[in-house]
Amino acid sequence: MLRFTYNPVVDMDLDDLRVALFNHIVSRQKNKNLSVRIEDMDKEKNTENKDQEVLEILSLFGIKYSQVVYQSQNIRFYSAMALQLIHEKKAFSCFCSDEWLKNKKKEAQEAQKTYRYDGACENLPAELVIDNPNPFTIRIKQPSNNITIKDYINGEITFKPDDMDSFIIMKQDKTPVYDFACAIDDMLSDISIVICDKDYINNAPKQEYIRESLGYNKKIEYAHIPKIPNGNTINIKALLEDGYLPEAISNYLILMGSDMPKEIFTLEEATKWFDLSSISKSPTRFDINTLRKINKEHLKNLDSKELSRYVGFADEEIGELAKVYLEDAQTTKELRSKIEPIFAPKVIPQELQEQTDLMHEIIKQAPYFDKYNDFKNYIMENSELKDENFSKLLRLLLTGVEDGPDIEKIYKYIKNYIGEIIK
Repeated sequence: MLRFTYNPVVDMDLDDLRVALFNHIVSRQKNKNLSVRIEDMDKEKNTENKDQEVLEILSLFGIKYSQVVYQSQNIRFYSAMALQLIHEKKAFSCFCSDEWLKNKKKEAQEAQKTYRYDGACENLPAELVIDNPNPFTIRIKQPSNNITIKDYINGEITFKPDDMDSFIIMKQDKTPVYDFACAIDDMLSDISIVICDKDYINNAPKQEYIRESLGYNKKIEYAHIPKIPNGNTINIKALLEDGYLPEAISNYLILMGSDMPKEIFTLEEATKWFDLSSISKSPTRFDINTLRKINKEHLKNLDSKELSRYVGFADEEIGELAKVYLEDAQTTKELRSKIEPIFAPKVIPQELQEQTDLMHEIIKQAPYFDKYNDFKNYIMENSELKDENFSKLLRLLLTGVEDGPDIEKIYKYIKNYIGEIIK
């Protein structure tokens, strides 16, 4: 089992989606299920319906998952596991106040030392624990041995006992800290591989140690992905609204720092070629121009009828028309801005109004012409307009703008819509 975790507080960004895509791909490669875990423990900060929004985005990008687990539903397990550790004397109640700990950290900082909990409450007599009315946290005892994790990207990493102190696993309000909840969730879900941001690399030994202390001996493998330097400033909803295809966004995020045989590919192809261990250890910066280029290629590859839906139609000819405009447009939003003026009321400069009205009436009365040159010659003969004015007026009437692709290319796909365009 693999898992993608999400905190339902903010919008999904590039780093989140990239991690989700890698989890999806590896789960397919290894024929394992993918679980989505919603980290909703902080009820006050959770954004309403954000979980559903994230699940919809995952589905839109073709990311398959077998279950959705809400962390808040596991609260009873966290309490039970903490109690087990206390009974086995692997954890203890800590009555040190926040102010006391703050002073200790300040002292360490002034001495230019790394702060470590000094074990003040570790060996308190039972009667002092039972009779103590003060609020307390629960700390797990500092490990006595090295902890080594296997990381597909960063190799084997060994953490010494001094890298961790007797850290808190349950807060004073009896809710778990992140590492304790995550360690138990991974244990309950029988997670085999954790693919996440490199920011969490120092969390891995703590979680390994928690599971070992609970008697869980399965070793989890890791892949800590370098974060995209500007990734958290770009949210996925905004990219979709700007007209980038899910296929193109996926293509680019998978390509970043990965060794792929070609630049443009589908998610299915990526699943065949992707190698988790080949991801670069160095961060790769997101470049919107590269995404635009990739998006354009995916737009070209779209079925014409499917492309037409992105510009408000369900017609193969309009899809082909949209592809004509891909010379100048690279997103569906830009394509829509090219197609919409064709079917919208035309704004004609005052000095051209009389000639335009004449051409407008001629086109309205014209028979159907399959070939552009026949259509053009008929209007020329009946309007007696010369080439320069003729071309400008015809383009304005048919497209609503003064420049663009060759009008003959456009006519091929709008000839069946002339009656709707020239109202």
